[in-house]
Parts: sequence; structure tokens; C-alpha cells
Amino acid sequence: MQIAVVGSGYVGLVAGTCLAETGNEVTCVDIDEKKIEDLRNGIIPIYEPGLEELVKRNVAEGRLLFTTDLAEAVAKAAVIFIAVGTPSGEDGSADLQYVLAVAAGIGQSMNGYKVVVNKSTVPVGTAAKVRAEIEKHTEHEFAVVSNPEFLKEGSALDDFLKPDRVVIGTDDERARSLMEEIYSPFVRTGNPIIFMDTPSAEMTKYAANAMLATRISFMNEIARICEKVGADVSRVREGIGTDTRIGHSFLFAGIGYGGSCFPKDVRAIMRTASENAYDFKILNAVEAVNEDQKSWAVGQVTDHFGEDLSGKHFGVWGLSFKPKTDDMREAPALTIIPALIERGATITAHDPEAMAEAHHHFGDAITYVDHPYDALDRADALLLLTEWQEFRRPNLDVMKERMAGDVIFDGRNVLPRHSMRDAGFTYIGVGVP
Repeated sequence: MQIAVVGSGYVGLVAGTCLAETGNEVTCVDIDEKKIEDLRNGIIPIYEPGLEELVKRNVAEGRLLFTTDLAEAVAKAAVIFIAVGTPSGEDGSADLQYVLAVAAGIGQSMNGYKVVVNKSTVPVGTAAKVRAEIEKHTEHEFAVVSNPEFLKEGSALDDFLKPDRVVIGTDDERARSLMEEIYSPFVRTGNPIIFMDTPSAEMTKYAANAMLATRISFMNEIARICEKVGADVSRVREGIGTDTRIGHSFLFAGIGYGGSCFPKDVRAIMRTASENAYDFKILNAVEAVNEDQKSWAVGQVTDHFGEDLSGKHFGVWGLSFKPKTDDMREAPALTIIPALIERGATITAHDPEAMAEAHHHFGDAITYVDHPYDALDRADALLLLTEWQEFRRPNLDVMKERMAGDVIFDGRNVLPRHSMRDAGFTYIGVGVP
């Protein structure tokens, strides 16, 4: 099938590449000429495990193309996915200007029946707005479908190629048939393609992310209570997670969520509620808890060393908002590191993938090193902010030798705390005694 994917950012590039992997001819469209040229040359603008190899293979086999020519891509495609950004406005609402600009371009380029698919995360009612925008520019028949993405950075290829479900919102039978044809190779193990009306499909993505964010903030609240009463949040998690009504997922205490989805989607659904005269009390609390939790590490540091951190030097492991990505959007590091610098501290940091991105945020205000142990030299304390696998079982002898101090602030509860304490470190975790 001939498919166009408009937007070659994180969602668009992953979606386009995976759709090409099943034999479709996919054209990815972007207005950024340099990005398109880089992609044609095998230069991938994002870090996602396995993506570079998959892009190169499908380009080499002629199934994956890149262009800045929207009109040409639309003219030859049966299905057009819109996968452009929907950034948050100051009021939390999703900015639809890029989605609607693409919709106008699609309408101007139509040469027959098309299925237009909203892959971007958009609020309820967007499909109707996209339809209205396209209708301004064409008399051809078309369908607008909602097909929200459920990709986790770091495992996005598996999430697309082996989804636990596919959600499709449409009331058009021709569109339903084409969408079923596209996705049937990905659900051969029996996982469902769930068809529903478009408003319900649009709401499903926000509801899913809001629920996951709620679980994270709930466990962080439990962790704060555990710190006060001497309980161990990791034991509490085990105790409640074995309840089949609850399960283990997204019950890890830490320093809050970040990234491109949870913060933006929580605010967007809160905005939708507000626009419909409803006060979403739970999500107001979820967001407030998350913002407060990002400052946990700062509070622990100042409790230990005092408010004036002049002369103190800290090593930092992890800058991205989660492992297996270089994405730093709303990462806790963006709150914690400036707060420590403002109090007089100096910072040396390491992240396996986010060093270049971190430099965009911090410039020369911190020192960057290529090896995690190099971040420990002369450090009075280590702050672990991202739970990369390579940080989980460090060489404690090397750490003791290279650090000036012995304090460990584990913002993700992943270091071997009993071993660290036995080795003489002062270990401070989230919600642990």
C-alpha cells in the first residue's frame, strides 16, 4: 500500500519505518530540508534502539522514502498519517496549528478518496477540525481517522511492531477496511484492533497516559509517607503489586515523570475538562505531586549539606527523562541541576545518550564526561537521576577511590543500597529507610 507520513519526528519516523517494514511503500514528509537530507543519508535525528538499522534497511530496499514535497506524497498515497507536534500552550491546551496546516496541505493536494489519520496526540474534537479544514480545499471524498500512538521511548519499535492493542476511531467502512489491512500484520498473535468512534479514540490516549501518570504520583506520595514513618516503599510496592487488581507496572517511586507525553497529555486533558466546566481534581493533584517530586533530590541534598552548597561538587548519573533515549523534555535533571548550581554547587555529569542534548540546556554551566566513573572525581556526593542499566551495579571500590565524599542520592532506587551501606556509603533513596 502507498502510505504518506507527515512529520518525521519521533512518532512519524518510527511509524513510517515500521509501516515500511511490513512491505508498504512509505513516504515520510517534513518541511525541514536538512532533516530530510540527513535521513536520506542514513543520519537519524533521534536516538531509539534499533531504529537506525531499520531505517537504513528499508531505504536500501526502496520502501522508505523521504521528501519535503507534501503534494506529491499525498497524491500517490491511499492513506496519509499526520504525525506532527502538538506542543502545550501556556494554558495547557494542545497547539493544533501544525496539524491543521498539514490538513490544509492535504486538502489542496487531493486527487481522489484518501484516508487521513491523526497519529499525533490530539484532544477530543480534533478529527472534526481536521475534516473541516480539508473540506475548505477539496471536493474529493475522504475519511478522517483517529489512531493514537502508544509508543514508549526506548522500546518504540517493539511497541509498534508488536502492539498490545491498536485503537482506531472511524465511522467510515472504507477507512476501517484500509486501516485493518495496514495493521493486521502487527497483531497476528491475537492482540486486538479496537474500533470505536473518533471522540472515544481521541480520549483513549489521554486517559491512558493520565492513568499511568496518576500511578506514578500516587507511589511518590506513598514514598514520602514511607520516609516519615520508616517504611520501605519497595516493600510496599511488592505488597500491593501482587494484587491482581493493581499489578506491578508504574508503581516505582522516584523523582517524577517527564518526557514528551505524560506532562503534556495530563495538562491537555485537564484543559479539556476545564473547557467543559469540569474540575479534574485528581489530575490537578497528580501534576502538583510530580512537580514537587522533581525537587526531592534538592531537598535531600540541602538537608544533608545545608542550603549553602558553595565549595561542594556533585557527580550526576543520568540526564534524560528515562533510559534508552536522549530526550530531556521535562526531565527532572532540568529542575535539579539548576537548583544545585544556584546554591553554589559545581556539577560533573554523564549520560549514555543525552550529553549533546544536555549541552543545549546547560551550556558550559556543568562539566560533561564520557564515562560514569569520571563524573565521580572529587565529588562530595553522587546523584542518580536516570535509571540506565549500566548504572545499576557499579564497582563500589572504584567509587570509593574516586569520590571525595561518600553520599549517594539515588533518585530511582536502582543502586544496590544494602551493598553500598555495607561498603561505607551513606545511601539515600526515595521512600526507603
